[in-house]
Amino acid sequence: MYDVLVADRADEHEPDYRFTFANERTFLAWQRTALGLLAAAVALVQLVPELAIPGARRVLAVGLAVLAILTSGMGLLRWRQADDAMRHGRPLPRHPSPTYLAIGLTLVAIIALGLVIAKAVMH
Repeated sequence: MYDVLVADRADEHEPDYRFTFANERTFLAWQRTALGLLAAAVALVQLVPELAIPGARRVLAVGLAVLAILTSGMGLLRWRQADDAMRHGRPLPRHPSPTYLAIGLTLVAIIALGLVIAKAVMH
């Protein structure tokens, strides 16, 4: 195992620190986004009264929490892949993470809109 690790580092070079810091800032942005999603999930459960459809509040909160977990993991994966690419002189990988996050947020927004409309119709 040690030989594999050393061999992998043979073609590795230290990237320009500006790119390393930019990659780190991007990673931290993903983590801030995940933290915001998690805070929204907690706030939804703790501060928002029950919605027009029973259990909908918890479903939305679970969706936000799952999205937070995935966002945090995707941020770590993207950071590691970009770091490896920079250290080995390879092109930066394209990753579908932003698409996944956008789809997840769109689904949450559509559900929230549906709940708002349902409440307006019921009253």
